[in-house]
Amino acid sequence: MIVVEGLTKVFNDVPVVKDLSFTVEQGEILGFLGPNGAGKTTTMRILTSYFPPTEGRATVAGFDVVQDSIEVRKRVGYMPENVPLYTDMTVRSYLSFVADAKSVPAREQKKRVGEVMDECSLSERADDQIGTLSKGFRQRVGLAQAIVSRPQVLVLDEPTVGLDPRQIVEIRNLITRLGEKNTVIFSSHILSEVSKVCSRVIIIAGGRIRAIDTPENLESLVRKTVQIVVTVQGGPREKVVETVRAIKGVERVSVEESEGSPHLRLLIEANREDEVRAPIAAKIVHAQWLLLELHQRATSLEDVFMDLTAKDPAEQAETTNAIGEVK
Repeated sequence: MIVVEGLTKVFNDVPVVKDLSFTVEQGEILGFLGPNGAGKTTTMRILTSYFPPTEGRATVAGFDVVQDSIEVRKRVGYMPENVPLYTDMTVRSYLSFVADAKSVPAREQKKRVGEVMDECSLSERADDQIGTLSKGFRQRVGLAQAIVSRPQVLVLDEPTVGLDPRQIVEIRNLITRLGEKNTVIFSSHILSEVSKVCSRVIIIAGGRIRAIDTPENLESLVRKTVQIVVTVQGGPREKVVETVRAIKGVERVSVEESEGSPHLRLLIEANREDEVRAPIAAKIVHAQWLLLELHQRATSLEDVFMDLTAKDPAEQAETTNAIGEVK
């Protein structure tokens, strides 16, 4: 559905997006994850034909974003981070205006506007002025205007920014439902949103792609070891540590101190390719110590994100100084 090849965008002689290549399949929800200034918004604006790339090529539904920009815009619904809403219009009149601007046939506009208001839980506020709505409801209006033409592709730039936890859950659920009918690119710097909504994630930093994979698989791209937590009772500290450290695959053992506790809690780093949990349990039981806890500690997407987006201060300054504030 979307094909990006060698995409580069330069502002003031500084590359802000650098040689991006990726694809998005039909019906996929792709997370575009990166810190502020990573190049997410720049890439989205290229994909929606807001401005052309300096180098490279991108197609949406088979149409080139530069050569066939009108055809691309017909097939894309775009929700920018700051949606340009007309605050003196009602929700219904604004969505009718957008439907007309997007060439929704006149005979279908009333029905279409009613449908998207239902989908975005806006029907009860249909005749309210947009200027009186809360931030959460304005975000819903932004989503409604993006889908009123029933586009094949949705490009959503930071749709949950500025929302409270309840509103974030509502928007997340709405995006999940939209993904059942549309191809969706969903950008964010909120890690939990990406992991809960998207089937695949692109991590971008400094204008470059650092990783592309499922949220579950990203850990293995960064971590060559796993962390295992073990709590033991009844064994001498030095002897327990020595016993665990001798097991094949164990690379490091550290003691997590707990003042006044009769238990010994260990944090173990082990080679990902070696399954060490069974040998650890067997050794502890054989020594007749009491095994109270043994589990693998999950590495969060936040850990992976921090590892993959770490970059030199010079690179950060270069990106930020290109056009003041790059997103």
